[in-house]
Amino acid sequence: MALPKFAATRSFHTELRTRINQYFEESGRQTTGDFRIVVKAVILIGAVVALYTHLVFFTPPTAWALLECVVLGCSIAGIGFNVMHDGAHGSFSNHPWLNKVASFTLNVMGGSSYMWNAKHNLIHHTYTNIEGHDDDIDIRPFMRMTAEQPRYRLHRFQHLYFWFLYCMLYISWIFVMDYQKYFKRQIGAAPLRPMDTSDHLVFWGFKALNLVLYVALPIYMVGFLPWLTGFVLSAAVAGFVLSIVFQLAHTVEETAFPVPHAVTNKLEDEWAIHQVRTTANFATDNRLVSWLVGGLNFQIEHHLFPKISHVHYPAISKIVQQVCQEFDVKYTNYTRTRSAVVSHVAFLRQMGQMA
Repeated sequence: MALPKFAATRSFHTELRTRINQYFEESGRQTTGDFRIVVKAVILIGAVVALYTHLVFFTPPTAWALLECVVLGCSIAGIGFNVMHDGAHGSFSNHPWLNKVASFTLNVMGGSSYMWNAKHNLIHHTYTNIEGHDDDIDIRPFMRMTAEQPRYRLHRFQHLYFWFLYCMLYISWIFVMDYQKYFKRQIGAAPLRPMDTSDHLVFWGFKALNLVLYVALPIYMVGFLPWLTGFVLSAAVAGFVLSIVFQLAHTVEETAFPVPHAVTNKLEDEWAIHQVRTTANFATDNRLVSWLVGGLNFQIEHHLFPKISHVHYPAISKIVQQVCQEFDVKYTNYTRTRSAVVSHVAFLRQMGQMA
């Protein structure tokens, strides 16, 4: 499948870049993270290490252990949002080696930073919400996320059972999807860039490490059933939190799902306008939400400027909104998280029922 082409005009993007660059020049700030992101990294990574150590080596009482597993799942998602995500985009620090270390937290948690870079940074951030290209909206056959995808009878109930599939994201990610991409050598319709020897070693080395840390060692220390209960619970919590945050950014009632022209394979909008139309913000005035999800509630700003750290999104969002207003580009922002969740559920219901 040929990759779609965006409109050649770039006036909107040019104006955005000019004003954002001016903001950083006048403020004297760097576009990468500052002490705030380092503090978050220390807190979240420290929480995961402490919880893992207590659960595996000190065997707390059942009720307490279950609570710790829930917090562990949230902390794993928090590292993904706040540390790995910025590191993978090269925005965690102005030191490349520190960005790589931050991105490698995904490998330690069982994923593959190599596959993430191809799937998320290169494909999703370019062809957002385009059927057949954006792997994030391909949950077939269990869910229908665009009008172009085939509709099955079970989709009528997807707005009711979606939560279960979202809980399964983390488990399927580390045990299934990474391997599918590795052996198929492609993500969606896009071929995967050839891996060199070090890429293969990192992929298999960290997959083995993950099995030791999260499967073999806990089973040895606490037994199979306690491990299975704790692992499934923490993985389900992490999977749901990760899924719902990313889904609120792109699959709600107000976001667009552009279709390339059947003959020319061209899209109507330039790349930057496409990113705004296919993306939504939520709860941007809620500092706690912004802290917990690594600024991914400012998803529009992130898609326009992925190499700018999330700690700067609240400031630059005002600039982005102003430019959108001047160019008559719709800027979608749900004032509360629950409003975005309601819209997402309504979107799923609509996709499940419409022909």
